[in-house]
Amino acid sequence: MNAIELLIQDHQLVKKLLEELSSTTERAVKKRAELLERIKQEVSIHTALEEQILYPAIKQAGGKEEAKMYYEAKEEHRTVDSLVLPDLLATEAGTVEFAGRVKVMKELLEHHIEEEESELFPTARKLLGKQALEDMGQAMQAQKKLLKGEQRAA
Repeated sequence: MNAIELLIQDHQLVKKLLEELSSTTERAVKKRAELLERIKQEVSIHTALEEQILYPAIKQAGGKEEAKMYYEAKEEHRTVDSLVLPDLLATEAGTVEFAGRVKVMKELLEHHIEEEESELFPTARKLLGKQALEDMGQAMQAQKKLLKGEQRAA
């Protein structure tokens, strides 16, 4: 599986989890907590794969425009990882505030996914070529296995 196919699969999973989470009610405290934890794990692994493998390759192979895409995508990751997700994790799952924060996180992630799939990934295909994306896909699968193992051990 090439790098882009793998990342799109991740996107589909996260969107499905976000949809499930946003459709819960205040009474579904346990389910909300479980879904949020799963989203956190998936997003952290996905972010690591993009930032360690794909983004640097695009930045290196491209020019000024690709460098801007690189920094914008990293900033969107930082917003979710450092601001939105920690706030959501600290919010009582049985509250309306939680639902509001889920909606904001869902909108941010959907926007980010849309940009990646419509701009960043086509750029990667053009700049990097089929073989490089295949090689990156293998590296990502290995890294993903390692990160999932580390998360389970923690």
